[in-house]
Amino acid sequence: MAVKKRQKALASGRPPVSKPRERMTAQRSRTIIRTHHRLHKQLAAAQKAGDSRKAQELETEIEKNGGIALYQAASKQGQASDRGGDSSKLLVEWLVELGVLDRKARGKSRTESASLRCLEVGALSTANEISKFPSLIDMTRIDLNSQGTGIEKQDFMERPLPNSDQERFDIFSLSLVLNYVPDASGRGEMLKRIPEFLRTAAGTSEDSLPLLFFVLPLPCIDNSRYIDESRLLEIMGSIGFALTKRKLTAKLCYYLLRWTGPVKATRFEKKQIRSSPGMNNFAIAVEPLSIEQRTAQNTSRSSRGVAYPHLEVQGRTSNHDARDTSP
Repeated sequence: MAVKKRQKALASGRPPVSKPRERMTAQRSRTIIRTHHRLHKQLAAAQKAGDSRKAQELETEIEKNGGIALYQAASKQGQASDRGGDSSKLLVEWLVELGVLDRKARGKSRTESASLRCLEVGALSTANEISKFPSLIDMTRIDLNSQGTGIEKQDFMERPLPNSDQERFDIFSLSLVLNYVPDASGRGEMLKRIPEFLRTAAGTSEDSLPLLFFVLPLPCIDNSRYIDESRLLEIMGSIGFALTKRKLTAKLCYYLLRWTGPVKATRFEKKQIRSSPGMNNFAIAVEPLSIEQRTAQNTSRSSRGVAYPHLEVQGRTSNHDARDTSP
């Protein structure tokens, strides 16, 4: 007598239930980020002082805190729409206002070479707002610790300098990166290096490009002993950047600056400009370029002026309000 096969339950043929990954609370993500920054600042100080024992202890503590992986997860969590969202949304809004982007191009696939190039330093995602214009913008994304395909693992300070305008960029995004550099002089060196990666706009002052999108935590300018917004903009001006757009929120400060070309070198030392209990020590120190560096930069720039014929947008004005707080 044949033995009847036992029928399998319907549930056995179903894929396993996908359990949603538990999200960090906003408080936990902020704590992770602050602790990571504090430990890295202490580590940089220990390494500078040659205290190898202290440095080793701090490296161990950083790993116990979750290391770079947990720090990046916390940072990425902050880009969620319910946590204040993606800072590049404001960049896109400003680019539309300036006539650099057409909102109708959002989501359109690329059919030919994009007319603009953007370098995003400290990229966390390939799906942020600025990445949704592939028909207009060719994105290059780098980060010290890449989170996946489409983001190159690279230290900006070690990125090879461009050899031609084809390798340079129209837009440079530096969102919540400079505050991660551990010391004032390192921050100054990073800012000084940015113009080497920007194309040069030829023509009148009405040209909007090239642009730097620059974001810092508000306490960097609002609660620092060494820097305020006025001094920050003086420093940026000494590198050749002119303010185009500005916005302050409860937590962040956003700036859009146009690079106008090499200017007379100015030194900015780490100098206390105010003091009060509870203030932080964020600072930027800038050493002027040497004569040799300025000569090399000017020679390079003079041989490669670039116009922007694709920016034939009706109604663009030449005098942008330097104190614009709109989005």
